[in-house]
Amino acid sequence: MKDNLITFIWLLLLTSVIVILAVPASREVFITLTKTYPFLMGVVKIGIMGTMGELLGGKIVMGKWKLSGIRIGERILVWAVLGFYFTIIFPLFSFGVDGLQVAGLLPGINSPLLTSFLKSLQMNIVFGFPMMCFHRTTDAAIEGGGLFRKWNIAETFRSIDWDNMFKVVGLAVFWFWIPAQTVTFLLPPEFRVMSAALLAIALGLIMGIAKKLSIKKLEQNAA
Repeated sequence: MKDNLITFIWLLLLTSVIVILAVPASREVFITLTKTYPFLMGVVKIGIMGTMGELLGGKIVMGKWKLSGIRIGERILVWAVLGFYFTIIFPLFSFGVDGLQVAGLLPGINSPLLTSFLKSLQMNIVFGFPMMCFHRTTDAAIEGGGLFRKWNIAETFRSIDWDNMFKVVGLAVFWFWIPAQTVTFLLPPEFRVMSAALLAIALGLIMGIAKKLSIKKLEQNAA
């Protein structure tokens, strides 16, 4: 019953976001707030949607929702910090690629699709996978006792199954993230961080699959 209730609340939150973006009046309020308070909205959007994605990834690993004992406040904080940086990263790579095209260093200046692809490609190669490695490291630190303690970064880094990180999460950069964020860069700027927030649900799924494979490998080695 509890599991079904959490599923209902999760779907209700996702549906609410979709409705806000679909209804013209609420969409205009959303756009105004995003333009007026870009960092605050980035923190809120990624903080909520990223955590939803991570919880969904946890459900994949455990087979059920888990809210207690996972230091959910720390997980929301990590996503909120990423939301702050996403607010910077999207215009950084957008303006950067535009500038390189004007300078004649990149092609596609008259092609919105090619321009969006180049922005997505550069962002994911330079920022995307390192960001996911950062998230996995903070995730391991939280699981190992929490962020707000004296923890050994090198030891935490070594505890991660990097084989699966590269095979599952790393390869997803090419088959999922670059195409998906090409679409994101085709959107108006005020919708890009929201698109990233929705895609954070997919990130939770991908990270959850990687973690599930790691646990399975550990169990097989133990046997």
